[in-house]
Amino acid sequence: MAQITGQAGVNLTSELAAYLQASNGNVTTEQLTNLINQYLTGGDKLAAQGGSITTGIYKRFGEFDQITGKVEVVTTGLWSGDTGSLTDFYTSSVQATADSSNYYVNVYDSATTSSVQFALAYGHKFASGSISLGNSDTSTLATKATYAQYRSLLLEQDDQFFTFDSASGENLLDSSDIYVINVSRARYKETMDAGNWQITLSGSNGVSTFIDDSGKKFSDTVGKAGRVFYVASGSLNLGQDAEATISSNYSSNGQGFGLFYPDRGLIVLNPAAIHNTIGTSKDSGSVGGKSLYAGITYEGKNQFLLYNAIKGGADFEARRTENVSTSHYFVRATNREFNFSNNPTFVTGSDGTFAEASFERDPKTFITTVGLYNDANELLAVAKTSQPIAKSYDKEVLIAVKLDF
Repeated sequence: MAQITGQAGVNLTSELAAYLQASNGNVTTEQLTNLINQYLTGGDKLAAQGGSITTGIYKRFGEFDQITGKVEVVTTGLWSGDTGSLTDFYTSSVQATADSSNYYVNVYDSATTSSVQFALAYGHKFASGSISLGNSDTSTLATKATYAQYRSLLLEQDDQFFTFDSASGENLLDSSDIYVINVSRARYKETMDAGNWQITLSGSNGVSTFIDDSGKKFSDTVGKAGRVFYVASGSLNLGQDAEATISSNYSSNGQGFGLFYPDRGLIVLNPAAIHNTIGTSKDSGSVGGKSLYAGITYEGKNQFLLYNAIKGGADFEARRTENVSTSHYFVRATNREFNFSNNPTFVTGSDGTFAEASFERDPKTFITTVGLYNDANELLAVAKTSQPIAKSYDKEVLIAVKLDF
């Protein structure tokens, strides 16, 4: 083992021992670095802070090399492929004849896809729209079960009815029935983006578009299911340099259109108000040649009527919002670091001679990958540079690594 020797034959080992004795063994990192640097020549100096110069493949992050605990709000398209617009709607012919269709219908974006975009349901407090027990002892009263399910999920324990806004400004209107647009959990992830969805419905009166009345990200009403907004007729004015336009919160019958629960990915519509606006009354249309809604002697499956209105409108715009935790790591390679490679091609022969003689005094490498390890040397993440970064004694490199999770 060679000794580093300074002037007058004094070596570093003996001077360090004398220094420790004089200071009673108390020496700071800065003092030790300055002492060693007196014996290093040719520019081989140690850094006192920010991680000392290393000749290995690992380097510990310094105090100021990490920024963690930051949260960024990211908004993306809600539908498959992160698209914000859905114009084609399909159902499954298999489900249409299955027992589950008494409760809901899944809606897809393609006739061949297996990815559900959202589901539609119809619920009635008193089971209208379902076959009655008087007509079938095996009836499950699907519409009553659906209404009870969403009431339990969204309303307070004492609330027996869904209530919608009233144009009269007086008491809210209790509704015995509801339509529900239930966005797939995989689609909205954390929350639907309030003020950033629009659906077009088609009926005998033409087409009408509906949005929520937020105009902001925070609701004045927060209930059991989180934030709650009202559904209104209007337009997001997509593609225009204008804010969203709200035409009305009520149909001409004075009833509110519905409620929007962004944190649950749910839009609850008031059938009376919706059909008063778009036409196509609840008790018109057919499934399998049978009139919808009335039920009693058969399952009405009114959710298919809403599906037809959505399919005819051919436009459902929506986005989702996520709070993404972000960490930043600053990987610093000083001019004296990472100039050599442990790649076998860097040397030749069994004696470890450099493949290029110039590497001894002027090595050059190219950084392409940064690996982030824990204290147990377990690889946690890998970052790739967009292109190789040249590194040598006359170049220093700073690589910023951003992790989202």
